[in-house]
Amino acid sequence: MHHLKLPVRDLDRSREWFQSRLGYILAMEFREDGRVMGIALSHPDGGPRLALRLNPDKAAASSGFDYFSIGAPTKAAIDALSARLTELGRPIPECGSPLGWILAGLSDPDGHEIRFYTTESHKQAPEGQVYVVDSARPAAGHRDQEAPPR
Repeated sequence: MHHLKLPVRDLDRSREWFQSRLGYILAMEFREDGRVMGIALSHPDGGPRLALRLNPDKAAASSGFDYFSIGAPTKAAIDALSARLTELGRPIPECGSPLGWILAGLSDPDGHEIRFYTTESHKQAPEGQVYVVDSARPAAGHRDQEAPPR
């Protein structure tokens, strides 16, 4: 994957959120007629760039949806992120998923849900066949959480 792009209502607010909460760094600005209309963020730990595009209508329409999940190498990495978010006043406990661990319930300023999944697993998926997950939320111990106030 080359990059991910999200529509946002306020570029500065979203940039600050992704930088302060998740450690992203500003890498590019996209200008139209002298006005910044989009940015690209990179992460010091790698992964695809995250592009943010000023588009308030689409940001409002996509609020509440989890477009992507960010991979974390281990349960310890998820626990460290959970501790960091707690320090920032947004406690989100990790929970199990059918194969690994997940940190869910975090939303960006536009309401897009940001999830984190471990690439480390606590269970091996059957090789050579489709792994069927029935009722994923109860299987993961997931608890629906309200989106943070905006």
